[in-house]
Amino acid sequence: MKNKILTGLCVLFALMMVNAGLNKFFNYMPMPEMSEEVMQVMGALITIKWILPLVAIVEIIGGILIAVPKTRALGALIILPVMVGIVIHHLVHDISGVGIGLILFGINIWAIFANWHKYAPIIKGE
Repeated sequence: MKNKILTGLCVLFALMMVNAGLNKFFNYMPMPEMSEEVMQVMGALITIKWILPLVAIVEIIGGILIAVPKTRALGALIILPVMVGIVIHHLVHDISGVGIGLILFGINIWAIFANWHKYAPIIKGE
């Protein structure tokens, strides 16, 4: 039962990540109202032309991998730095959006712990 719940949550997580990644390329979702501080942060990210496409690619690849149970362990690790960035961004610049970030981060951590046995050879150095 726990595996079915995790799979369902990971598929929803994947849809959110793939959608966010694709939106960075195609801009099909309207931007929400942002404070001046967040606008400055977004302006800086746009000025660094390679960072948003890189994050988008990581979101898309990580999202696809985490949706498939066989590749979930790899997808969870790939998407983890992006999730940390999302949570920190919302804690520092936009506290109103931190709730969904924490929920997604929790799903990501659950996926990592559920696949901990797959990381054991790396940790042990085998």
